[in-house]
Amino acid sequence: MLVRLQKYLSGAGICSRRTAEEYIKAGRIKVNGEVVTQLGVQIDPEKDRVEVSGEIVRDNHQLIYIMLNKPKGYITSRSHRGEKIVFDLVDIKERLNPVGRLDKDSTGLLLLTNDGSLHHRLIHPSFDHEKEYAVEVKAPIDDMALRMFEKGLAIDGVKTRQASVHRIDARKFSIVLQEGRKRQIRRMVEAVGNRVVSLHRVRMATLQLGNLKTGHWRYLSKKEISSLQRSCDINQNQD
Repeated sequence: MLVRLQKYLSGAGICSRRTAEEYIKAGRIKVNGEVVTQLGVQIDPEKDRVEVSGEIVRDNHQLIYIMLNKPKGYITSRSHRGEKIVFDLVDIKERLNPVGRLDKDSTGLLLLTNDGSLHHRLIHPSFDHEKEYAVEVKAPIDDMALRMFEKGLAIDGVKTRQASVHRIDARKFSIVLQEGRKRQIRRMVEAVGNRVVSLHRVRMATLQLGNLKTGHWRYLSKKEISSLQRSCDINQNQD
């Protein structure tokens, strides 16, 4: 049975269909040893050999969902010369992808999975999934600054979306975002004349970090997976 290459890659947990299209356009996909650059290509999963960046795709994989409590000093990447990466901490053979990123100095909840559909829906801003962070800043932060974070403030001429902010003490607050611009919280804090000392993600959509120790990881429970899928309006058999 023939299937579109994008659908095959998504079903194999490599990436979302949209990301697969980007890979095809970039020449990162080979079918039977030949680079494919056309989006309409169909394959026979039982006969054709598909490679992504030199790695053979196998569609008999198990979907895997892992929560990591990322320590400071690790890069959220599959490879980064001269740096420690988050995959140094996760001792499994399957190829997983991080859902969103935490910068090198940030800590906390990082979801790793080979579920392409879930990955796409959790990171795409149109799905409005929440991400919650605990933030500590260098100097006491006033109420006016926190209200600016709630209402949105301009970064590079583009206003941030409204956020939910709760003060913890003079230098600490929690913030819930529905977007993930690069170094967004750090830049918001800098915009009001302060500096982030620590940035720790505690929640993504329905997934809570809980008491998982720094640098440790675990598989998600069936209940956690089902809750994430419901929040994304998908299930394992849905593209």
